[in-house]
Amino acid sequence: MALLSDPLKIKNLTIKNRICVPPMVCYHWADESGQVTEKNIRHYQSIARGGAGLIIQEAACVSPDGRLSMDQLGIWRDEQIPGLKKITQAVHDEGVPIFIQLHHAGVLGAGEDLVCPSEYDCVFRDRPRHGRAMTTEEIHQVIGQFADAAKRAVLAGYDGIEIHGCHGYLLCQFLNRRVNQRTDEFNPDSMKIIEMILDGIRSQVPDDFIIGIRLGVFEPTLEDALAHARWLDRHGIDFIDASYGFNFEMDPVKPEDYPLLDVHYGAGEIKKAVHVPVFAVNSIDSPQKAQEVLDVTGVDMVDIGRGTLVNYSWANDALAGRDTGKCLHCPQCMWRIDWKKCPGRRLLERQRGSN
Repeated sequence: MALLSDPLKIKNLTIKNRICVPPMVCYHWADESGQVTEKNIRHYQSIARGGAGLIIQEAACVSPDGRLSMDQLGIWRDEQIPGLKKITQAVHDEGVPIFIQLHHAGVLGAGEDLVCPSEYDCVFRDRPRHGRAMTTEEIHQVIGQFADAAKRAVLAGYDGIEIHGCHGYLLCQFLNRRVNQRTDEFNPDSMKIIEMILDGIRSQVPDDFIIGIRLGVFEPTLEDALAHARWLDRHGIDFIDASYGFNFEMDPVKPEDYPLLDVHYGAGEIKKAVHVPVFAVNSIDSPQKAQEVLDVTGVDMVDIGRGTLVNYSWANDALAGRDTGKCLHCPQCMWRIDWKKCPGRRLLERQRGSN
């Protein structure tokens, strides 16, 4: 089994350890222009200095109509490239590769005219959502937007992209048969939208550019997710970052005696089914837990999200055997309100100050 400190190769890219910082949207840092701010640049530079082997930058929307928040970072127009390039340069200066996550929210978006593969209603973040069924023309437009965004990612200097295909957002909606009721070529069994997005992206990027996907492990069932993963493996995906699917429409499972979370079990089952690197995420809150996830599931990378927000140097501290600190799981994330007031961060600072 892999150790946290072991390198990993994805395509032609060698990653120095098995610690990945996954996409985490920093709300209220940008404005409706979707432009990168100095705060974004400092944030990712600090993470890179902290020793993680790989950073996957927060979700950048491929269309202004597909934003999950009106202040979400964007990659829908060329004018956003210079700001994104400042992030890649800052991270590369620290010797760390960085991917960017490409995203469209669909029915979980922030706008008024919300779209979905089929007509669908739900409540998300205490707001009723109604998604109207997309036209075929609109689907093709979104496919082109993902391809154009990937081209901008290359121009901005990213080492790869991660297509956002889980957490309830648009591509997740297409993959979930309880949400997608279409009977045309974009039905939930066809994988047609993913196939066309991959083809479109590949037409816009160099051959060695890395293309991965964040994939739901219960979409709506584990068996569905395994079918999706096997299809992606056959069609040349470079990695699978396994997480939860559409929250309202999934059936999580794990054996009764399984020592980890159901999402870790799903990631491990996907790893058994494919030949490409697989990442695992969720509640990996200590170096010991991270190593246990690698050992039990057989996956290739662990995503350390909240731990990195609490402690930008989580990876360096973990690999050196030092206390990494821990997220205290506030009812409302204080880090996102004001990182200086994050209780986990403040506790770690006090502990280190007393030593």
